[in-house]
Amino acid sequence: MLVAIFQAAINLALQCFVFGKFQASLFPGAQNSDVSYTIPTYLALFIFGFLYQLVLVWDALRLKNTIQVIGVCIYNVGMVIYASVEISQVDEAVELLEHANPPSIQVGTADILKPFLIAAPCVIALGTVLLAGIAWKLYDEFAWTIYKHISADLRLKRRFLTYQIYIALLKFDFFFFLGFTVQFLVVVRKGTTPAEFGLTIAAIPITIVLLFLAAWITQRESTIGQVAVIAVYFAAMAYFTFKLVRMYDSPKAQYYESARHSLTTFAILTLLLLIITMVVAIMCMRNFEKGLKPHIRSRRSIHGRDSLESGSSKYTPYEGYHAEPHALGSVGPPTRMTID
Repeated sequence: MLVAIFQAAINLALQCFVFGKFQASLFPGAQNSDVSYTIPTYLALFIFGFLYQLVLVWDALRLKNTIQVIGVCIYNVGMVIYASVEISQVDEAVELLEHANPPSIQVGTADILKPFLIAAPCVIALGTVLLAGIAWKLYDEFAWTIYKHISADLRLKRRFLTYQIYIALLKFDFFFFLGFTVQFLVVVRKGTTPAEFGLTIAAIPITIVLLFLAAWITQRESTIGQVAVIAVYFAAMAYFTFKLVRMYDSPKAQYYESARHSLTTFAILTLLLLIITMVVAIMCMRNFEKGLKPHIRSRRSIHGRDSLESGSSKYTPYEGYHAEPHALGSVGPPTRMTID
């Protein structure tokens, strides 16, 4: 958590300086051009990205979820890529403003901003290395919790691991889909019709509801619902593929020029995540009705007992265990006393 906080603080300070210097370098009247929205959009996405990462870190530590801890490291790699893409994107935006008729920004602004833009991915890369080292230690630390919760049954552990991966993917899908949509709405306004613009805005709350619904359906092990969710994933893949083609091969391609690199990065990362999410969703559906559901439903109470075990001397391993019976025939999750 401390690594994530310091990384966020340093990078947001860098982005705020870049934003302030960029805005101060613009000539009067240039603030309303589409290109001038490039850096403010980057700043907004970095703010949201790092704050969302803090939520993911807190959630992973609260749930002792090793998969989500590893996912945070991969998420950080995505932030490194995004910060690296920002360098060339800002250079192109400043160049377009310098060569506008009349010029819209002070000459030499790109040279002033470049050191701070290069520092951003370097700081995130260092944070990624530190997070990966800590994740390795947490993996060993949290392994006991998973063992105690699921027991030594290898088949059930694999099913629970698949479920954890799926839930973590849904959380990361949310950020990348929202990041693409926000950039599309803010930067590429002239290239969209009013109907397309309205549908894109409506897609944001619909996406949030669908992601929560996807998790709920998997927890309830509804095959019909899971098939419907997978169909939605196919539709989302078609949407992002359409946007990618439109950015490079359509009469409106010129409107995407100021944000093409960042939009392409988000679209490709989101497509890859959707493909992985869809595959894992199918794997989860194959695991329905095979004994995992009781463990998912009783997990919150088991975390409560973990707190009692570490904080109360009166707690005994078998006291108060009322979770549903193990579907494969065991009498309950093993305890330290049992192993000893």
